[in-house]
Parts: sequence; C-alpha cells; structure tokens
Amino acid sequence: MESLCVQCCCCTPWTRTLEQELGRRCRLLRFCWDSPQDRRDEFLRTHGPSVRALVSGGGSGCDAALIDALPRLEIIACYSVGFDPVDLAWCRDRGVRVTNSPGVLTDDVADLAVGLAIAALRRIPQADRYIRAGHWKANVDYGLTTRSSGKRVGIWARQDRVPRGWKLPVARSTTTTREEKCKPSRTTPVQLAANSDVLVVACSLNEQSRRTVSREVIERRARERRARRARRRARARRHARRGPPRRRRGAGLDVFEDEPDVPEVLTALDHVVLAPHVGSGTRETRRVMADLVLGNLEAHALEKPLLTPVV
Repeated sequence: MESLCVQCCCCTPWTRTLEQELGRRCRLLRFCWDSPQDRRDEFLRTHGPSVRALVSGGGSGCDAALIDALPRLEIIACYSVGFDPVDLAWCRDRGVRVTNSPGVLTDDVADLAVGLAIAALRRIPQADRYIRAGHWKANVDYGLTTRSSGKRVGIWARQDRVPRGWKLPVARSTTTTREEKCKPSRTTPVQLAANSDVLVVACSLNEQSRRTVSREVIERRARERRARRARRRARARRHARRGPPRRRRGAGLDVFEDEPDVPEVLTALDHVVLAPHVGSGTRETRRVMADLVLGNLEAHALEKPLLTPVV
C-alpha cells in the first residue's frame, strides 16, 4: 500500500487509530471536510490529482463534485455501515469501488437500544439529576417508574438481535430469520407498534426505512409503549414527536435528522433520553471497523477481492 495516496475525510478522535495505521502503510492526506469552502478548493487543487483512495466516515460528503475533483480516485472506503452521502451512480460510471463496514457494530447498537429503553422506562437520567440537584437529601418525592420485565418488545430491524437480558415477549419484523422461540413476523411498522409496549427501530437508511416512525406509528402505540429509534437518520418525522408530553410515555433516541442540531422540542422533554449518535461508539467495534477499512484498501492495492464491497 506504500504507493497508495489516501485522503482521510473523517478526522475525529474516533478515527485516530485508523489514521495512525494509514500513515504507516501509505501516503496519508488528512483533511476535515467541514473546513471552509476556500480551504477545500485549495486542498483539492493541490492534492486532488494524486489521491487514489478516499476514507469517509459515512457522514462526510462523497458527492459527484468531490469525486470529479479526484481524477485518479479508485476506491472509497467508508468507516461506517452507512454510505448515504456517497454518489453510488457516479462511482459506477467512473469505475470507483466503494466499501463499508457492515455487521461489526450490530451488537453495540442492540446494547444501546436496550440501554436507552431501560433508561426511558426507569427514568435513569432523571434519577441521576435528582441526586445531583440535592433533591434526595432534601427528601423531595422522586415518584415511581415502570418496569421493563414483562413488556412486549417490537423490533423493526435489519439484524435480528434480541435483548436476551430481558424476560420479554418479542415481536419482530426483520430480514434475518433465526431459529428461536419467537420467530420474526412480516408486518408493518404500524401493526408492530400497535402490538408492542416497547418499539425498537434499528435499521439502515433507505427509501423503505425512511421516516419509519411516523405520526401514525406513534399514535397506534399501546398505552404503556416506549418508542425507541436507533438507526439511521431521517427515519422519523420530527413533528411526530410534538404535542402534549402526556401523550408520550417516553423515548430513547440516538440518531437525529439534522445532526448535530437536535430540535428544542426534544431537548425540552424530560421523558426523552438522548444520546449523540454513539450506537457503535465502543473501542472494540471501532478497532474492527478500522481493520475492515485497512483490509479493503490493502485488498484493492493487491488487486484482490474486496472484503465488503458496495460497488
């Protein structure tokens, strides 16, 4: 890979290990794609003609304009499962290969879904704030919460990961079948919501999954239901979560439509638990994702089959 000139557009603390490995194995050009337009243009004029590989974080733009500014570009390796900003049609026309990092973060996303659901049911963040504010010491009434055990969970997901730590009946709509006591069922989000106490949505973004959690889905929830949305952005209508708080028993959210901007209508709700899109944010998973990026780049350089090809 020494002859491969790689441009890394996802320079964050999460990618530091990946950048170090890239720097050791190839000629690495670090660039933050959120830089001002004039700096981007200058960078591309200076380095664009030599770039043969692009590493993207999934949220970094890899549109036709960028690809066109890299005339020698051969491969885009996404340090993510999603590749929404990548112009796949343009890549096919240009013969540019695209890879991603699928499968390795599924368990982490499932873990966070369980954590957010329990946090919403048992009001764990509120309990933390209650103690820090001195209310416990002042003998202020905290109130009661809702148990998670025994609740019926509806899982709308691409990967069938059951929260095994719960003693829960599970209803699923999933593309993956597994021989378990509760087998996946083919149903709609509205039907799933109507028969679930806890609704978990964890799937990749596409035209079928976009805005899965609509107003109709939320209004069909059972009285004790919690809504949980895990992956990916743009699947729930923002306005669907507006209205009197008493109509919503709780929600745990990790992905938002216009990240990092979170609507005040959500941050103002005490019964909504928020996380900053950290479903895959564990050291173990980030290491495996980095290995996939490196493995795909190495396979391309050696003219071997790519590990996780998209295009």
